[in-house]
Amino acid sequence: MSSVIQSPPATSTTSPNIAMAIIALAMGGVGIGVTEFTMMGLLKEVEQGLTISTPEAGHLISAYALGVVVGAPLLAAVGAKLPRKNLALGLMLFFTVANLASFLAPDYGSMLVSRFAAGLPHGAFFGVAAVIAASLVPPTRRGWAISMVMAGLSISNVIGVPAATWVGQTYGWRLLFILVGALGMLTLVLIWRFVPFQKAHPDASIRRELGALKRLQVWLAILIGIVGFGGFFATYTYISHTMTNVAGLPSSMIPLVVALYGLGMVAGNVVGGRIADKSVMGTLYSVLPAIAVALVVYAIAAHWPWSALVMVFVVGAAGSMLIPALQTRLLDASPDAPSLASSLNHAALNVANALGAFLGGLVIAWGWGYVAPALVGACLAVLGLGVAVASGMLERKKPLAAS
Repeated sequence: MSSVIQSPPATSTTSPNIAMAIIALAMGGVGIGVTEFTMMGLLKEVEQGLTISTPEAGHLISAYALGVVVGAPLLAAVGAKLPRKNLALGLMLFFTVANLASFLAPDYGSMLVSRFAAGLPHGAFFGVAAVIAASLVPPTRRGWAISMVMAGLSISNVIGVPAATWVGQTYGWRLLFILVGALGMLTLVLIWRFVPFQKAHPDASIRRELGALKRLQVWLAILIGIVGFGGFFATYTYISHTMTNVAGLPSSMIPLVVALYGLGMVAGNVVGGRIADKSVMGTLYSVLPAIAVALVVYAIAAHWPWSALVMVFVVGAAGSMLIPALQTRLLDASPDAPSLASSLNHAALNVANALGAFLGGLVIAWGWGYVAPALVGACLAVLGLGVAVASGMLERKKPLAAS
């Protein structure tokens, strides 16, 4: 069985054309990151604007995550026969229009619907973007290429999310969706201009893509993402409440907080891509316990402003180190259905998003305090490590190539 991801001959450098193509795809990640993560930093403003409770505002985040979970496999499979560039353009156009609909949504119910719709193309876009990026470089640089596409998501937390948070706090939270719409239009132009056209694989079909779902290792990789990454979102969803109510920081510093989180994500994403190229499973075995430790320390450090800020960076770095390895693991587990397999990583991460937001809100509702979600997250990371170990043991008995 041959892989549908064809790489160019190995070179020591990345050509300017390839670099610009990866930057174009990463720009889509910037827009996606802004719409996904800024909502968490503007949760209080959303509550006031729609006259809803904190758990109800959290449901808007869960609605977006649910859209990703539904849309990732569905749109990736349906678009299997399309040229990858055309699929990426169509998905980004869908994303842009849906976010503009969120700006116009008049009430809570319509906002829920529009957030769900905005989430539909998220996973499929990242899935096809990762496959395109991996196809442009030698096999030994796949982890790096994928991490560069995912860097858009991280960079959004350094620049886009703090800026959008400040604009939302100062001029109204709905302006977030105008900013995302503008980023979406910019991404469309860059992809059209710089991403090379690739014909769809002659054997591509919905059935072929869905064949990935028959493989146990694909499901185990998905489960690692859901469980292991749930703590990241359990912590981040309620970060503004934790920083203001526990660490004692003023609301005006929330943009700085999310910027630190974003810087950590950038650092972790780059390191994660490098170490994933050396050993995918080794990365999973080392990063998951690191996430657990980071979250426990964060729960303690959150009681003092400066230590809280340091651990915000550390948690962001530890969590994002996991993503390139998970993405590469899914591509390795299903080489004949790369678009669907790759998109499933983002479906898994957004199940983690919904799970983390739900469990975090649950322990807060029980009166355990705003640091409790981080402790729940540490437990989830340990469970994710258990799944990774089980996956590795199974692979030793039955290698991926034979599964």
